[in-house]
Amino acid sequence: MAKLIHTSPRKRSQKKIRAKISGTNERPRVAVFRSNKYLSAQVINDEVGKTLAAGTTKELKGSSVMEKVQLMGKTLASDAIKKGIKKVVFDRGGFIYTGKVKALAEALRAGGLEF
Repeated sequence: MAKLIHTSPRKRSQKKIRAKISGTNERPRVAVFRSNKYLSAQVINDEVGKTLAAGTTKELKGSSVMEKVQLMGKTLASDAIKKGIKKVVFDRGGFIYTGKVKALAEALRAGGLEF
């Protein structure tokens, strides 16, 4: 008897998104991961398979989670701009575009990245 493999709805959504989105040298991909406690993001060049910049809310100090996310987004944007990256592709990683993910996207835009 064949074993059924269950894929979570987030993983299915992530596969659909990754089929359409890819980071290039001109427009790297900003990949987002959200856990119950923290949020992390990476600026990735998929052509080379290299992470250009990364950030997480784990080591940041702030009064609320949203404040940490906004601070992390602005520092990630400034790190990317220092490396000459102005335009990126936003990969929400199968997560719903609300709450922490939306706050990160707005902070990246406020930091100077275009997507």
